[in-house]
Amino acid sequence: MDNAKQLPGQSANALVRPAEVVYRDHELPAQVVDAQSGGGLVEYWRVIVRHRATVLLLVCLGGLVGFLMTLPQTPVYRAHTTLEVLGLNDNFLNFKDVNPTGNGGGVDPTADILTQVKLLESQSLRERAVAKLKAETPSSARTAPLDGRLDVWAKALHVKPGTPVTWDSSVGMAAGSLTVRASGTTRIIDVSADSTDPNAAAGFANALVNEFIEHDLESRMTDTERTGQWLTRQLNDLKIKLEKSEDQLQGYANTVGLQLAGSENKDGTRENVADAKLRQLQGEMLNAQSERVKAQSKSELISSAPVDSLPQVLDDTSLREYQTKLADLRRQMAELSINLTAENPRIRKIQAQITEVESALTKERENIVIRIKNEFEAASRREHLVTDDYNRQLKIVDGQATKSVHYEILKRESDTNHQVYESMLQKVKEAGIVSAMRASSYKVVDPAKAPRGPYKPNPTQSATMGSLGGLVLGILFVLVRERADRSLQQPGDAAHYLNLPELGVIPSDRSNSSRLYGGGDGAARTLIPSPGGDAQEVALATFKRRPSLLAESFHDTLTSILFSGQNGIQPQVIALCSASPSEGKTTVSSNLAAALADINQKVLLIDADMRRPRLHHIFGVANTEGLSSLLKSHKPILGRPKEPVITETEVPGLCLMPSGPAVSNASNLLYSPRLAEVIRATRGEFDYVLIDTPPMLQLADARIISQHCDTVILIVRAGKTTRDAGRAARQKFSQDGTPVLGVILNDWIPGLNGYGYDSKYYDRYAKYYNVKKD
Repeated sequence: MDNAKQLPGQSANALVRPAEVVYRDHELPAQVVDAQSGGGLVEYWRVIVRHRATVLLLVCLGGLVGFLMTLPQTPVYRAHTTLEVLGLNDNFLNFKDVNPTGNGGGVDPTADILTQVKLLESQSLRERAVAKLKAETPSSARTAPLDGRLDVWAKALHVKPGTPVTWDSSVGMAAGSLTVRASGTTRIIDVSADSTDPNAAAGFANALVNEFIEHDLESRMTDTERTGQWLTRQLNDLKIKLEKSEDQLQGYANTVGLQLAGSENKDGTRENVADAKLRQLQGEMLNAQSERVKAQSKSELISSAPVDSLPQVLDDTSLREYQTKLADLRRQMAELSINLTAENPRIRKIQAQITEVESALTKERENIVIRIKNEFEAASRREHLVTDDYNRQLKIVDGQATKSVHYEILKRESDTNHQVYESMLQKVKEAGIVSAMRASSYKVVDPAKAPRGPYKPNPTQSATMGSLGGLVLGILFVLVRERADRSLQQPGDAAHYLNLPELGVIPSDRSNSSRLYGGGDGAARTLIPSPGGDAQEVALATFKRRPSLLAESFHDTLTSILFSGQNGIQPQVIALCSASPSEGKTTVSSNLAAALADINQKVLLIDADMRRPRLHHIFGVANTEGLSSLLKSHKPILGRPKEPVITETEVPGLCLMPSGPAVSNASNLLYSPRLAEVIRATRGEFDYVLIDTPPMLQLADARIISQHCDTVILIVRAGKTTRDAGRAARQKFSQDGTPVLGVILNDWIPGLNGYGYDSKYYDRYAKYYNVKKD
């Protein structure tokens, strides 16, 4: 008690909070603050769920607006048709050589498809398709107005319909909205047209494609016919030129006396007779020379070599027979000479035969030599004769050389004309066949059909887009409003934004949900009294609503307060204050006091709000004497103040010190040393002293009273107390050196003022409190 604080203007004996009962501000660990802060997508999702009614309302309104916007619009239908680009076979009947223009062979296929797309989009083709479609439609149908599918809705909702449409305008719209595109890397072209009439859209798409194919066929046929006509004229000219060249060739040959062979060569030409004879004589002359050389070599060999060594002698069959016979006779002669003499007839006969054979052999050799010489002379003579004939024919050919050159020139010209004529004749025949064939390089894959429903406006799509827009707008709205609302709304906000422990959460009954509160009848009751409600029963819910979840919330808060002591020392004198008015401070004070008394504690509840006192109404006691009376009195306080300053209430163990008669200078009274004496006196008589103080931001009463208390509890109201107000209150207490025990979140509506706790928690535990009060 010696180290007590002294306020300015107080005497030395105006003791305040004992030094041994000082409670510091509670600093939450960083991980706890982070866990309570939440954030990210989960926080946004919880905000959206909490304001789901607003989001759903904007979604419905967006869908309705999207649907209503389609009513005055004229329905537009879209018809599709697909076209396949086949391409012609240019090698068929050599059509590629017949067609002088070609079809872009060798060009990139993608570029060719894009070329066809541009041709389909051409203005001239559109005009032809429109003219053809209008020509096929009766005039009465073209001018009659068309009814839209949404006209019934428009009339029912009294929405002014759009401009009436006719067949002509529908066809014109289809022509103006034509869309042609290539389907990826395929050879398919997609053609679509939009119109206010489905039949007009489908009819124009089909007419455009058919006109495109017909135009392609006509163009090809016209080009082929023109080519055939041109080829025919050229063919007639070539025929006349060919006949003229052949006549010139034949006339020249007759004039100069050129004789041509009857047969043709491999190249189809006929050779000159003189040239043929010269070439024949040349061949014979070469053969004669060759035979003469061979005969001359044999003749020269006779004079330089023995006759028996000549090849002709050695190879002659008769000579070999003579030699064999001669050898046989000589052998016989030799055998007989051994026993017989030369005069013996047998020897003489054999000798005569040998002489005869030798004579025949010699004569045969001489004949061979003579024959070789005769052959040489015959070969020389033949060579001379053939050479003379060749020289004479050569002179004849030399005389016809100039004539032959001119003849060959005329002949080549005639042959060229003949070849060109044959080729041109073939082309004319091919062009005639091609012109008779109506082959197109395009094929309709899927013809356009009248669509069943409009392409736009699409009520379903518009309503869906409107709903999506409403959803986005609703989400943005609730998120912006949530960020703009700087009030403390949910459990955990105080710990996060004020850096103070959250001692408890007191739910509200404004949700009219019996699950929050037990009670035998199950009727909803409010913590903050509503008009016509039972204020006394609400302010004493801990005493009059046992058991109930509301009462248990106060008991849970009381448990946090009792367990908040340091070093085993619990706070005895506690000031309950709020930053601003109407935050439920008085109701929380009375219920906490009743909860303390319920655990057999002697409790004193002091109403220190001398401007707007309420506790005497709650407990039903007189307010003739109270705190203001004690502060204005000059009598010393000895022990416990007597009645009517302190009055026992209907709650066992709970006493009340009313505020006393209202005074205009309440702050001046609180600066009196009597306040410290009052608190010191009550500290010794009661286990706990709870002081209900006025709002602290506008008034200094709570700050003065807290200097004489062990600690302060700050009451904040969900959805009403702002973060700035809570920070300002905490900052002022910190500047004064007043320890703040924690924060109590009051009037919290699950599902509305926060999402820190799952509202289903109360569903799961409501059955424990659905009993009647004793």
